Amino acid sequence: MMFVNKFKLLIILSLIVFTGNAQDNMTSEKLPFYEIPEAPETYTAGTVAARMIDGLGFRYFWATDGLTEKDLNHKCSESGRTSAETIEHIYGLSKFIRNAMLSHDKDLNNEVIGFEAQRRQTLLNLKLVSDMLRDTENPINLDETEVPFWNIINGPIADATWHCGQIVMLRRASGNPFNSKVSVFAGKLKA
Repeated sequence: MMFVNKFKLLIILSLIVFTGNAQDNMTSEKLPFYEIPEAPETYTAGTVAARMIDGLGFRYFWATDGLTEKDLNHKCSESGRTSAETIEHIYGLSKFIRNAMLSHDKDLNNEVIGFEAQRRQTLLNLKLVSDMLRDTENPINLDETEVPFWNIINGPIADATWHCGQIVMLRRASGNPFNSKVSVFAGKLKA
């Protein structure tokens, strides 16, 4: 009788864990950059620039996936930023990249939004820019961007990538390490 009860308990716990993980993955997979898209067959200025954005989006997706309130409020020193403040900064950088690259459909929203909304909108901003760059058949006209494209690369794109690493460090320090199954090299989860 005790064996049957333990077995039932094990089955129930397994179903709870499986259902929770499946729901988390379903939610995560609806956002862009769960995985890096397949590489284009040709190298152009647009496809290379899009791939840089894809790499940033993938790193951001996983650096911010599963953060808790404790993680968001953690900072390593009194003068340092919290993860939430770093995420807010990356959100601003994503808006800057989007607005500098797109001649239309700019993100002019100045409303204060919470973590989940910032995370979602950051990923959507990066996806919009990546798609625009990848789908362009002509070379990027550097004269048509609001800011020189070279500055966008070494400015907000590099800065946002840098800050993704800080979020990974902060979440490790707060006891919630980065998913060890994430392969930034392959742009996918390891099996």
